[in-house]
Amino acid sequence: MTADPQRWLWAVGALALWLALIAVIVWHERKARAAARARSDALAGAGEGQPVLIAFASQTGFAEELAWMTARSLGDGGVGARVLSFADLDVQTLKATDRALLIVSTTGEGDPPDSAARFVRKVMGEATDLSGLRFGLLALGDRSYDRFCGFGHAVDGWLRRAGAEPLFDMVEVNNGEAGAIRHWQHQLNQITGSITAPDWTPPAYDPWRLVERTLVNPGSPGGEAWHLAFETMGASPDWSAGDIAEVGLPERDGVTPGSREYSIASLPSDGRVEFLIRLIRHPDGAPGLASGWLTQDLALGDQIGMRLRTNRSFHGPADETPMILIGNGTGIAGLRAHLKARTAAGGAWLLFGERTQAHDAFFDAELQAWLASGVLRRIDRSFSRDAGDGQYVQNLVAAAADELRAWVARGAAIYVCGSLEGMSQGVHAALESALGADVALTLLEEGRYRRDVY
Repeated sequence: MTADPQRWLWAVGALALWLALIAVIVWHERKARAAARARSDALAGAGEGQPVLIAFASQTGFAEELAWMTARSLGDGGVGARVLSFADLDVQTLKATDRALLIVSTTGEGDPPDSAARFVRKVMGEATDLSGLRFGLLALGDRSYDRFCGFGHAVDGWLRRAGAEPLFDMVEVNNGEAGAIRHWQHQLNQITGSITAPDWTPPAYDPWRLVERTLVNPGSPGGEAWHLAFETMGASPDWSAGDIAEVGLPERDGVTPGSREYSIASLPSDGRVEFLIRLIRHPDGAPGLASGWLTQDLALGDQIGMRLRTNRSFHGPADETPMILIGNGTGIAGLRAHLKARTAAGGAWLLFGERTQAHDAFFDAELQAWLASGVLRRIDRSFSRDAGDGQYVQNLVAAAADELRAWVARGAAIYVCGSLEGMSQGVHAALESALGADVALTLLEEGRYRRDVY
């Protein structure tokens, strides 16, 4: 130890500067947190009822930025939002809310951001009951890593095991991919009921021409369903069964209402993109903004702007893997593309529900041909409005529990497409009852249970 007074003065001075720097950092951090709390409190009062909790786990700031954009979108739609970092999130907060939107980044091979370390150790490490919570999850990651969105998957699995119910399936984002972020915004629009919210990141659309439109269920009590086909006016793009089309909506009254997403019912080998679209009618009889334009206003030969978006979370398994396809209504569109892509190697089983057999047996001739060729090994259909039937597709799942367990034991993958409200929830409950909740969750985590619901 030195006795030199000058060195002591230098040491004391350095310590004082270090303490001053720490004090400034702490002051700035507290000031930033206070500003964030004030900003969050203002957004929480934007709507009626309990605000939606928005929690972010951010390493570079992107997840935090998306959290505030999410909160503003909810507020613009009349839904209040409260924003928190995972650093400030605890079990009591999760239990005290009924809806939460989580935006989480993954660093490296599945690691959480530094700000989420305490949450992982103290919260996710303990068993808890979150059965009163409904959640949506946006997972940010880099597909070049083996454990793509690994922390997002870990949070999703933990919440499900704690009894929380997903509002929709996890949305994965590869390196900030704009289409996936727009898909997240579409899910937010479902929460707010907004139909005019502009896209955060407007896509570059390609021109497509309407070449066919057919009403496939005249007289149906379930509303008109239209089969539409579009041909590209440029280079033919490539896509896979399970991918999504984003259709840009035309400007109305000086406002561009963004885009709508539709499951693609065809393959590139068909030479065109096909949809099955239900015409939505509002209580006053007015047609839906998007469905009315596409099924009523467009004329054959008219152009639209559209881009095709890769949707890896609904891509099919290897051809030799058996597939169990479950859906209702216009959800048959996404399942049809998978059947077009199959051969008889693995085979498929379709469980489908609609209103009436006389009007709503969509694509029946194709289904019968696939059944004859062996691509389809079995078809179960229910028609809820028919006398002597009155069942929904989830009833078919429950009735076929033994066969479902046998197919899953042979390695089958389950794909569900159709309505989020009612059908997907009922089917999920029926699958949990038939297979066991742990098995259903394991299938989700392994990618053998996938959903495209809206």
